[in-house]
Amino acid sequence: MGFGASPDDLASYGDLSPAALVTTLLNDELVPDDVDAKIGLADYAGVASRGQFSPDTVIGDARQRWLFRMIHSKRPLQEKMALFWHNHFATAYSKIAGAVGAVHASKMMDARPQRFGGAFRGQVQLFRDLGTGSFRHLLIEVARDPAMLVWLDGRSNIRTRPQENFARELMELFTTGIGHYTEADVYAAARVFTGWNLQLVGDRADQVNSYYRFFYNANQHDTAAKAFSFAIYPDGGRTIPARSSAQGMQDGIDLIDALVRHPATADRLARRLYQFLVADVAEPDAGLVSAASQAYLTGNFTIKPMMQRLLLSDQFLDGAAAFRRYSWPVEFVVRAIKEAGWRGLSLDAAITPLANMGQQLYEPPDVNGWALGAEWFSTASMLARMNFAASLAGNQRFNLARDAQAFRESPDHVLAYLLGRFQNAGFTGDGGAALLEYLQAGLRWPGSDAQWTAKVAGATRLILGAGEYQFN
Repeated sequence: MGFGASPDDLASYGDLSPAALVTTLLNDELVPDDVDAKIGLADYAGVASRGQFSPDTVIGDARQRWLFRMIHSKRPLQEKMALFWHNHFATAYSKIAGAVGAVHASKMMDARPQRFGGAFRGQVQLFRDLGTGSFRHLLIEVARDPAMLVWLDGRSNIRTRPQENFARELMELFTTGIGHYTEADVYAAARVFTGWNLQLVGDRADQVNSYYRFFYNANQHDTAAKAFSFAIYPDGGRTIPARSSAQGMQDGIDLIDALVRHPATADRLARRLYQFLVADVAEPDAGLVSAASQAYLTGNFTIKPMMQRLLLSDQFLDGAAAFRRYSWPVEFVVRAIKEAGWRGLSLDAAITPLANMGQQLYEPPDVNGWALGAEWFSTASMLARMNFAASLAGNQRFNLARDAQAFRESPDHVLAYLLGRFQNAGFTGDGGAALLEYLQAGLRWPGSDAQWTAKVAGATRLILGAGEYQFN
């Protein structure tokens, strides 16, 4: 439900049962979201910038800020779900920057609302705010989101020339999936959203303080009726009626309502959440997917009941179900940092390695998002993970050696400590023997302090870079 646990996290939650911990993390709205105020403080991971650190307007700083939040937030599930929706509603910074410039694109991706007096928030902040609530509310806000309007060319969707990109992805990727709509539905849906556009607030020359917001241009809305192959209304009606241009935004709300309550949307969301939260090494459990889907349909189309059904299930809480998900690169990096430590570490050092692993935050490769599961792994991406493991272990070598000092009496004790600290799918047979052999080799145990420090860091590197560590 987060990105691994630091020793402090384990100490905080250690007295809770698994089910109680799930409930605590799932209902985090009472926990203060004050993590941004800790950026730059000595006891936290560091950040670096070419000038003043400005995550609202500089995308490189925004990437560091999001990693910082993943590591230090007391609302880990909030960041986890923001990452889920970032992939589900895949939107890439580079195209947006090409259209509106780097500063506005950075704001559109993840600007904090307090930066603009609550009048504007970036897309990923939208996911934080709404990620476990009403899917209807979330989908309406995504349709109005400035980043999405640029990404899927909504700004050019006018009544004389409907633009189909958002309409297609709304059905194909965001809701029901392929097989539940026709090409005629795509064209009709494009007409539904004609006039959904953007306007600039503030001085065009002041890129830092101005921002784009949603604007419904009634003059560009197609007012004619729109017919669909599936039910739009609860009574079975399939046609959105003709409306005046002033009332035309209701067309989009009607279509979104129809897609939100469609059984195929419930099944698609349940299946994707199962693969994200429970397991993706095999086909999802059909019974649990069905139960989660029903929780959504009977829970007023809200995400949290689905998650609760998944996270309190035997399939999730059973210890045998652990490490049944392939770690996304950002999950691997953040978990490794949380478990290894961050003193003296700048998160800027993780940005290029993450890109080499195949995941650059705010930059999914296309509308489909990242290829997930085993598709994360290739020779090159695994080498990038191993190199990051080496870099992190080297950076934290003195802290790691200090923390392991109590187990210095034997290689077996040190190995048991490290395998407990760095949660993994289990080293058996030759893997465990090779780690022990590494600790024993080349010195009369326990060796000098310098040898001890090198051995603990080296063993950490081997664990973090091993296949057994690449699962959640």
